[in-house]
Amino acid sequence: MPTLTDLVREHTDLPDEARERLQLLVGDWQLLSDLSFADLVLWVPRRDRSGHVAVAHGRPSTAATVHYEDMVGAMAPARETHQIDRALAENRICREQDPYWAKDIPVREETIPVPVGGLPVAVLARHTNLASTRTPSRLEMTYLQSADALVRMVAEGTFPVDGVSTGRRRGAPRVGDGLIRLDADGVVLYASPNGLANYHRLGLAGDLAGHDLAEVTANLVDQASLVDESLPLVVTGRAPWRTEVSANGVSLSLRAIPLTERGGRAGAIILCRDVTELQRRELELISKDATIREIHHRVKNNLQTVAALLRLQARRISSPEAREALEEAMRRVSTIALVHETLAHGIEENVDFDALLDRGLALTADLAAATPGARAVRTGSFGVVQAQDATALALVLNELVMNAVEHGLAGRPGTVEMRVTRDGERLRVVVADTGAGLPEGFKPGSSGLGTQIVLAMVVGELRGRIEWTSPPGGGTEVVLDALIQTPGGSLAGA
Repeated sequence: MPTLTDLVREHTDLPDEARERLQLLVGDWQLLSDLSFADLVLWVPRRDRSGHVAVAHGRPSTAATVHYEDMVGAMAPARETHQIDRALAENRICREQDPYWAKDIPVREETIPVPVGGLPVAVLARHTNLASTRTPSRLEMTYLQSADALVRMVAEGTFPVDGVSTGRRRGAPRVGDGLIRLDADGVVLYASPNGLANYHRLGLAGDLAGHDLAEVTANLVDQASLVDESLPLVVTGRAPWRTEVSANGVSLSLRAIPLTERGGRAGAIILCRDVTELQRRELELISKDATIREIHHRVKNNLQTVAALLRLQARRISSPEAREALEEAMRRVSTIALVHETLAHGIEENVDFDALLDRGLALTADLAAATPGARAVRTGSFGVVQAQDATALALVLNELVMNAVEHGLAGRPGTVEMRVTRDGERLRVVVADTGAGLPEGFKPGSSGLGTQIVLAMVVGELRGRIEWTSPPGGGTEVVLDALIQTPGGSLAGA
């Protein structure tokens, strides 16, 4: 489905400022939809003046929707064109049109101009399902009055406010979580049942209506706890911001939406949500993340200790073959330790594999320096690799590069090239050298331990295949095709 930006660019010549204003409105219009018990459709006039196209559609969570099919991309029907045109031409809210029927549902439509720089660039249409009209209780009346106040602010260009927190952040309260309506002095005019229940959890005994919300909140807040400096501005409704307040082991997320009319203060809406459980879960996740990082750190330390012991043991052995075997084991252990060191410094179980290679994971720089005239180059990017694949991939590449330098170049000048291609979960790596090529009768896995490790890792851990060849131009080329999990996802069909 096309995005708002795509549709605006396709059908209009609106400047970036106007597109950003429309994005801001759509990003926070769930509040208006819920308070209105209505669908919201954002219309923009086409550049050739042939009609109006819907670039966004929002549905209420407090009432039945009017349009079960998404309106995005649709052209305005003839019955709505006149009222949309009038809102644009007269730059005012239009309610004159009689209700219409949409699939046996009576619908009332209002059109609200959306101005940028004082001139309307789009129209916000409110479609109310009259068949589901509620009994006008105090709750519904407060919702609708608040919605009408916000609608007037949209027409004046004062809602939403640029550069403030909206409803997309985690734990952000919505209308159904709890609503408190304040007058211009910060006194509570009405608190929804959920809003009042939230304050009762904080420790309030009694009602909120008729009381100064700032004073009530100040009396409930734990004096010994840290208080967000934005709290006074939020509970008085003077700043369009978000904060949290805690008392008696309960945490509330508060969001203030100041209401203005003709530039003057008219009150505020305070949305509140009990986020105690959400905070508890976040603290558990933080604790688990810290524990996992500490485990990686300790594993890294232990592996480095093992590598150091192997190095010391190798120095005390006179047999060249035994010394070489211990040094190879030390190198493999060091490779695994480097992966755990990277994981110990990150929050997620993902590894920037290119950074690992740049730090010498495959020992490319050291090996090239040990062989006069040899050099190693890498083209392409591995990207981010999940931890369960990183260790196996690091060991495989380590062995391939080591073999290319030790056996392919065999002390002669030359180049080891690593070409990387990645498409989602599919990874292809070619390790090629300009050496003497494969020995006669070479069979992977039948001789050296290194190729046995490579085959086991590729097939068992990386779910792939690997092939050694001698190209016609000389040298050796090893092609690795593997399936690796994408960050935050899993393998298709796994």
